Amino acid sequence: MASSSCQVDFYVVEDERKSVEQLACQLAMMAWEQGMRSMLLLSNQKQAEQLDSLMWSVPNERFLPHQLCCQTGQAPVTIGTAADLDHSVADVIINLSTELVPTPQRFRRLLELVPARDAERKASRVKFSAYRELGLQPKSHAMGRHTGNN
Repeated sequence: MASSSCQVDFYVVEDERKSVEQLACQLAMMAWEQGMRSMLLLSNQKQAEQLDSLMWSVPNERFLPHQLCCQTGQAPVTIGTAADLDHSVADVIINLSTELVPTPQRFRRLLELVPARDAERKASRVKFSAYRELGLQPKSHAMGRHTGNN
């Protein structure tokens, strides 16, 4: 669903023992429970396939209907790369990649996941500034001990 204004939220994982991938699964579950379609965006196909495997067990004791973008079907949660964005009908983009989501205004929500390791945060800082330059107003949320288990 396209929108004239995209809500951008950065979820900053504070604990290095916590996984942004598990947080992504939890956020996708929340979006699905609210009736929204989501796309989880990874840097490459191998990472997308690894997240697809993880989603079979996270969140615990729940099933989240999902599929890789290259598969046929209409699952409410898709997993892919930037190359798949043009075909996305998602309301929510959950970005685990280091890249900026192009034309984010076409989505209702954009959730940027920021890893705990400082060396991996540089790309997120760049994205935060770039979204501001696009006229969006990103918000930041510190994610402490509630981001999942490793």
